[in-house]
Amino acid sequence: MGRIAGFDHLAITAADPEKTMAFYRDVLGAEVLYEDQWRAGKIPVYTLQVGANRINVHDPVRDALLPRHLVAGTPLPGSEDFCFRWEGPISEAIELLEGHGVPIVEGPVFRLASNNAKATSVYFNDPDGNLLELLTVD
Repeated sequence: MGRIAGFDHLAITAADPEKTMAFYRDVLGAEVLYEDQWRAGKIPVYTLQVGANRINVHDPVRDALLPRHLVAGTPLPGSEDFCFRWEGPISEAIELLEGHGVPIVEGPVFRLASNNAKATSVYFNDPDGNLLELLTVD
């Protein structure tokens, strides 16, 4: 019998998809996928490739054009909380955020990673107020 192997992607709603694109690309180094098709109005979302993970970015205007059953129940900008694994010392993550003028809302603090390894995290917000975390295994 099959089983879930992990996440393929997650989706967020952005009040200002352009601002969200710039933040994830310029601050977090995300690769923007399908940007040309999105700008041309051929697809309703664009995708951010962050490491091995993908984030689909929705905006309320285009979501209103989709069939209701293909949109989350109450998609709101700023309602997400997710964590990225950081490869390298947490001090470098802090330098990256500070270099882009991104305020750290908490950290560095001790956390346990998903595999129960000891880790250190810093927390910050994206332009919509989503709570983001960079976590590095000690």
